[in-house]
Amino acid sequence: MKPVFLIKHSQGALGLRLFGLGPNLKPTKGLFKLQQFLHRNAFWAKDRTIKDLKKCLANSDVVVSIWSNNEPVGFGRALSDGIYRGVLWDIVIDQDHQGKGYGKMIVKNLLESNKIKHTKKIYLMTTSKKMFYSQVDFKEVTSQNLLVHEM
Repeated sequence: MKPVFLIKHSQGALGLRLFGLGPNLKPTKGLFKLQQFLHRNAFWAKDRTIKDLKKCLANSDVVVSIWSNNEPVGFGRALSDGIYRGVLWDIVIDQDHQGKGYGKMIVKNLLESNKIKHTKKIYLMTTSKKMFYSQVDFKEVTSQNLLVHEM
């Protein structure tokens, strides 16, 4: 089994965003690889541009990625006010690496981060992984409705 590297990026993922840094802080074209990884593994992220990914990462409070052989195999990010509300976003595991505990590793590291760990409520949205998130203590809320305003 090839070793995996969990990276807890700095707020805004500066190294990944500006220099394409991957494991061991080495340039690996990380941002381009992240874009391709999301395109392959998340139907809702297929059209994300490098420019938009840079902005997305820059405005994220917590960013975590998992790498194997200098390729991303897991990714997740979070936003929070640090006390009342937070949201987990873009949690993706490569289809060939699912079932290895990487998703739980991403969620655990996001929830234990300094920006998130004291937040009273953490939200997330999922299209098909409700069973997975119930395994990491997320509960379905039927008393609220999701509303979306798209630009």
